[in-house]
Amino acid sequence: MAYVIGVLVFVLVLLASIALHEVGHMVPAKRFGVRVSQYMVGFGPTLWSRTRGETEYGVKAIPLGGYVRLVGMYPTSEAVGAREPRSWWQRVAADARDVSAEEIRPGEDHRAFYRLSTPKKLVVMLGGPTMNLVIAFVLLAVVHVGIGVPGASTTVAAVPECVVPADAPADRECTDADPPTPALAAGLLPGDTVVAYDGTDVEDWTQLTELIRATGDQTVTMVVERDGAEVDLTVTPVVAERPVVDDDGLVETDASGEVRTAEVGFLGIRPADELQRQSVAEVGVLTLERTWRTVEVVATLPSRIGEIVTTTVTGAERDATSVVGIVGVGRFAGEIASVEGEGITTATRLAGMLEMLAMLNVALFVFNLVPLPPLDGGHVAAALWEGARRQVARLRGLPRPGPFDTARLVPVAYSVFVLLAGVGLLLAWADVFNPVRVFG
Repeated sequence: MAYVIGVLVFVLVLLASIALHEVGHMVPAKRFGVRVSQYMVGFGPTLWSRTRGETEYGVKAIPLGGYVRLVGMYPTSEAVGAREPRSWWQRVAADARDVSAEEIRPGEDHRAFYRLSTPKKLVVMLGGPTMNLVIAFVLLAVVHVGIGVPGASTTVAAVPECVVPADAPADRECTDADPPTPALAAGLLPGDTVVAYDGTDVEDWTQLTELIRATGDQTVTMVVERDGAEVDLTVTPVVAERPVVDDDGLVETDASGEVRTAEVGFLGIRPADELQRQSVAEVGVLTLERTWRTVEVVATLPSRIGEIVTTTVTGAERDATSVVGIVGVGRFAGEIASVEGEGITTATRLAGMLEMLAMLNVALFVFNLVPLPPLDGGHVAAALWEGARRQVARLRGLPRPGPFDTARLVPVAYSVFVLLAGVGLLLAWADVFNPVRVFG
């Protein structure tokens, strides 16, 4: 049941994200005077619709997208001086212009989308993707500011019995040749919370780790809170080879992928995890970081799709970083909602679900900005080209050129749509028969 609920939550949030994306297009378009004849969530047969004012609002059967119909999306034949079509490409463009022109009511040519200035066109077309980015920021804020994310605390979860080599397996048992950990020798107990180390007040686990590593093998004082009272301890760390970590607490590796190590002070305690809340500013930085990572994924999408084709044909196991489609994301939602294990609570499941949905909206933001029609980025590129032509003409003292004939890009849009549909089917097949394993 938890799995099913997770999938349903995913579907509902996906529909909400699509609906808000289209609102991002519709609101500025109406504000600029463009007539919006339809606002639809989904594709295919209409399940429900109502007309309010001059706009039909509705929901369609296939929840894999949505659209707003902006009247006069393509310039009329008169506006671009179109000639009689002679090729298939020109006929497709001419048909698109004719259909678009039929939607323009008599005397309302000024309300056509193609009549907007370049800045207004950019606002309309970027409104949808921007809405997805805002949704992602809000979801991440709920997780990182409201719920918190698991992180190492200053409370001791366990005190290992011995000092083992840095490259030893996690389940390696102590031997008589292994020296006891300094923490065990000093009397540290699970549940102790470190208050101060070597005279310095301890705020977080990263700070404590840095203090211990810098101590070397010097004897220092340590204050812990135990059963509500502060207890003074004396500890003498040992110098041991340990992995080097960066400012984010992540293990560093060299060019060959080997873990970097260094001789540092070692005490021998394992921290307990706790939900730690962050600031809104940190969420902003996190949103930018994840957006950039998504840009890198989209930039390498052709090679990643090639890898999926190879794994699908050969039956090889897909990498954990493999691109997934709508089916794979739905599977993740169900697994996150139903996963069981030590330390996994309703709060951590909810946080995991919201994190995934935030990344989905980041992906929608980035992918929609790809400069190819019918994606929003294709319309943005066309508007920029139109604006650039006008600016060049103004600087050269030439007459203002007419609107760019975006209908000529319709065959490209059809081709891209077919390509995206094929990729979607490939991802769905791979997600069903060779899914990415997140929880094993």
